[in-house]
Amino acid sequence: MLIILLGSVFVYIYYLKDKKEQLDAIKRGFCPKCHQKSIELTDQRSGGCSGPKILSYECVECGYANSFAVENNGSCG
Repeated sequence: MLIILLGSVFVYIYYLKDKKEQLDAIKRGFCPKCHQKSIELTDQRSGGCSGPKILSYECVECGYANSFAVENNGSCG
């Protein structure tokens, strides 16, 4: 049981690290899959003043699509 728990924790940590690397590539303007400058923001949703923003990106070259929850830096005021 302990091995399964530890395995799950490591898989989740790897997943979060991979998502962060993908978002970093997108912030630089590149698709994380095909490495072309063809990534576009397709949707942006907000959870309110204190909730995270959900950003959806899609690559027009290879079809890569993913969504990311990012901090909403106090857009209410």
